Amino acid sequence: MTVLKIAVVGAGLIGKAHIQTIVNSSECCLAAIVEPSDSVGELAAQHGVPHFLCLQDLLDAAHPDGLILATPNQFHVSQAGFCLNAGIPTLLEKPVAINCEEGLQLAAQVRRTGIPLLVGHHRAHSAIMARACAIVASGQLGQLVSMMGSAQFPKPADYFLEALWRSQAGGGPILINMIHEVHNLRMLMGEITHVQAMSSSVVRGMPVEETVSMSLRFASGALGTFLLSDVAASSHSWEQTSGENPAYARYPDNDCYFIAGTRGSLSIPTMRIRRCIEGQNASWWDPLEQEIVTLDSIDPLMSQLAHFLQVIRGKVSPAVSVVDGLNNLRVVEAIAQAVQTGALVELEQTHD
Repeated sequence: MTVLKIAVVGAGLIGKAHIQTIVNSSECCLAAIVEPSDSVGELAAQHGVPHFLCLQDLLDAAHPDGLILATPNQFHVSQAGFCLNAGIPTLLEKPVAINCEEGLQLAAQVRRTGIPLLVGHHRAHSAIMARACAIVASGQLGQLVSMMGSAQFPKPADYFLEALWRSQAGGGPILINMIHEVHNLRMLMGEITHVQAMSSSVVRGMPVEETVSMSLRFASGALGTFLLSDVAASSHSWEQTSGENPAYARYPDNDCYFIAGTRGSLSIPTMRIRRCIEGQNASWWDPLEQEIVTLDSIDPLMSQLAHFLQVIRGKVSPAVSVVDGLNNLRVVEAIAQAVQTGALVELEQTHD
């Protein structure tokens, strides 16, 4: 099998993580690093690849088999469009765009060029999520009726000092963190059709939200609640419970999602299932049987890269399309709108 050449554009935290996954893969190799900083030249030299200051310089010099765009959000649509016009399959980090209007433009360009674009919602490649979705799809929980979710964690003070825009409107957990959760919830529960929300910023007193309480309605009729906070000294978040990112402290006895149906419930990521005993009707008087599902530990970034290579080879379609990314962004924008207006916000869906 031909070893594919992959270039990485953007050498920040996530860009460096992508570089490491490429280096660790036997099916691809790092072709180049693009970053408008001379300091990255040393990193490129360590990996024995050229360093380019801009995307145009890379494409003038080479035509890699695939590109990973890990650049600031405001450049996502323009740079992805550039890659599509060059005929190069691309993995674009989330969010797919800074707003839905730009996301629609990118979706139209994907349709027009026919070049595959994978949006980097890496939790879509999580073994935990795959197993949880399979349990829900099996019907053993019955008809889904409710869910509770939590992404509560404490961001340190230097997080805001390193980038002052994070302390202003638009720099809070709704737009930065919630988009990860939205994709997980859509995978588990189906499309979100209505949102209500309110926020608070009583601890730091900054213009940006700190804590957000959300009510969600899904297309199935199931209802959900979600608590989001970046000021809570809590361990109930995906990163802290899943163990998929070793940079975070892990609390394996905690959950961040709880899904309930008419026949049982599932706690994620401890993967505890409690369900009615077969042949018995559901009743609070009767005990539920319990099962704990075991999982293999798989790095979702490596799984995402393996999937991207299959996309490049034309073996599969992107697991997270531009339309998927756009629908995630629609929910996040609806949450922000609900906070601002206090109204129940009904969502539109974009279809392929």
